[in-house]
Amino acid sequence: MNAHATVAEPTILDGPEQRFPLSMAPKLPRVRDLFAAATKNQWDPQTDIDWDLLDPAQFSEAQLWGARHYWSRRAWGEYGAISESPALQIRYCLQDYPADMRLFFTIRSQEESRHAEVCYLIAEKLGGYIEKPEAQGYEGSVATHGVRKMALDPDVSLEAIIAALVCAAEEIAFDVFKHLIEITPNPVARQVCQAIMRDEVRHCAFGWQFMNQRTKEMSPAELEVIRDAVVTMIEKVECNGYHSSWLAPDSPGARFEIECDRHTWEAGLGATVEELEKPIFVESVKRIRRQMRPWGIELPLFHHPKIGEF
Repeated sequence: MNAHATVAEPTILDGPEQRFPLSMAPKLPRVRDLFAAATKNQWDPQTDIDWDLLDPAQFSEAQLWGARHYWSRRAWGEYGAISESPALQIRYCLQDYPADMRLFFTIRSQEESRHAEVCYLIAEKLGGYIEKPEAQGYEGSVATHGVRKMALDPDVSLEAIIAALVCAAEEIAFDVFKHLIEITPNPVARQVCQAIMRDEVRHCAFGWQFMNQRTKEMSPAELEVIRDAVVTMIEKVECNGYHSSWLAPDSPGARFEIECDRHTWEAGLGATVEELEKPIFVESVKRIRRQMRPWGIELPLFHHPKIGEF
């Protein structure tokens, strides 16, 4: 063996699989209800959006240029969730979490796939999907939030991952889509946002239902780990521009994406802009802070150069 060879860090996959006894009885009834609702409310991006109502000829070249980039960026973010869902599913199975969670996440994977596809389709119909950021300096904001790696790390608690990913990041994303529905006049872009938001409602409900129960059984030290994970998600991911380009550190790439957003918003094709989204983002973080207090978690005040302290 090469003395200088790198030893891989152990992952949850290195532990033994203990499948039996396998209980399929509901243990988290509200999560099982979410699974049932998800199976009944599936939709098809190809046929359930009125694509014939989308007429690219009514938009300027600048607006189409911006919207192509905006919806492509949405597709990149949704695509990342396609890999995080099965990674978390492995965690549920190997650590014997309730079957309700495993069942729900089989549908969540499908929903994230639909979200990526519908964002890709609208970008295509507006002139063509963009495969990667065109300007340097922005990939770090949208590349990943690290959940897939954390899901397989035995040193990171599942509860910390769910709190950060769902109760923080997805809660913020849900509020953004709700806002987009309210301000988007184009019927097709609004349909796309509505379809995604209907799924996000269940994703957020899953996280809060699970965490509201689990935190009752957790020690102060375990709750501190959760707090740290949520703080990192808000400070290092959301405030770095993962969902909203105007939050990204200033760079030519960030300015490029912000310009794309403004063109898309002016066209009514599904984006928003800093002056409209800023109060939405701030209120999202404040609500997350309020909702985590009953767990025994107090989130700190955050700071962003474009917002100040919030």
